[in-house]
Amino acid sequence: MDNLNFEQLKADVHRTLIAKMDLEKLATVNNGRARQAVANLVLEIVAQEKVPLNAGEKDRIQTELLDEIFGLGPLEPLLQDPGISDILVNHKDLVYIERKGVLQKTSIKFRDERHLLQIIDRIVSRVGRRIDESSPMVDARLPDGSRVNAIIPPLSLDGCALSIRRFGTSPLTSEQMVELKSISPEMLQVLAAAVRARISILISGGTGAGKTTFLNMLSRYIPETERLVTIEDAAELQLHQENLVRLETRPPNVEGNGAVRQRQLLINSLRMRPDRIIIGEVRGEEAFDMLQAMNTGHEGSMTTIHANTCRDALSRLESMVAMANINLPDRAVRQQITSAISIVVQVSRMSDGSRRVTNIAEITGMDENVISMQDIFTFEKKGIGPNGRVVGRFQPSRIRPKFLERIRVSGILLAQDIFEQSMEVS
Repeated sequence: MDNLNFEQLKADVHRTLIAKMDLEKLATVNNGRARQAVANLVLEIVAQEKVPLNAGEKDRIQTELLDEIFGLGPLEPLLQDPGISDILVNHKDLVYIERKGVLQKTSIKFRDERHLLQIIDRIVSRVGRRIDESSPMVDARLPDGSRVNAIIPPLSLDGCALSIRRFGTSPLTSEQMVELKSISPEMLQVLAAAVRARISILISGGTGAGKTTFLNMLSRYIPETERLVTIEDAAELQLHQENLVRLETRPPNVEGNGAVRQRQLLINSLRMRPDRIIIGEVRGEEAFDMLQAMNTGHEGSMTTIHANTCRDALSRLESMVAMANINLPDRAVRQQITSAISIVVQVSRMSDGSRRVTNIAEITGMDENVISMQDIFTFEKKGIGPNGRVVGRFQPSRIRPKFLERIRVSGILLAQDIFEQSMEVS
């Protein structure tokens, strides 16, 4: 059977299925018995249609209709593939995926615009959010923690658009990052010691650079005895500590009321007796409250920020503090940043799709009216190898950082030559 006739048959079977069963109620059950009941009914309806299908076509129509009812329709096979890191729906007939850092066009298509909108609505409604003409863009998440962004007309000119950033069921470990040459063993040892010693860290990088993945990895070095509070726009962090409270912002309701912003959650979290506060991403006026928290007993807190370099990250942080309308002089803001944050980590996505820590810098203080920084480790890119992979070297600056004393008094000993060893990447 050609694809056009197959799609028409599937649509006919789907309509008959909807007429025979209360699919909305059935979808909420989502267990093996419900799936089996629907699967059997699909085969019955196909038999009634008296259309000759081979065994493979029967399996396909059964699988696709089960995905339509219990999953996310055409996207379900992509979500089952662990090698896919991004799913990008430009419009109903054009879907791209990212695999190993490379974008690829797929043959996935939606029946029509309404079909795509139904899938988007199914995703966002599960996390108590909505998307319609009055609220045409939304951030949400899938049950596995994957990040979802959707935008619909009139803001999206060519129809609904959907972006899914996949996170693995189990986050990358430090050992895997070293094996992938995303970071050198020496850089990892220094950062792990800094986390244990309650030194505050800012993780900077561009979109898709791996900031959240890196923050997840570093959080594993936080002692189990500490109480953590996480604050996010859409919950993505996958922390494994037991003493953990997870907070998430809330968008406004239909009347435009009831929104809860990151800044409000951050202020409230200070009354929850946290040892550390972890903000998924700082992007606005909450930057000021975050600096205040780090300066008043919540050392060791961590967050991420969008920026191209460590220096740019501090400039963006200053701009965000200005959004809070505190009217502090520039020097006072920079002093707050200097007191609150000790380490800035830059993660980058390379041209071959790999992610690497390209810079670890220390904030050393103020030089007149400028924040002083010094590089501790850098990644020097040398070129592209014959296999298309980025060639370079993790290079220490051979400068012993000021925070080394804090690590020592915390009872953590690092090797004497840890700031002198480089590592080739090919």
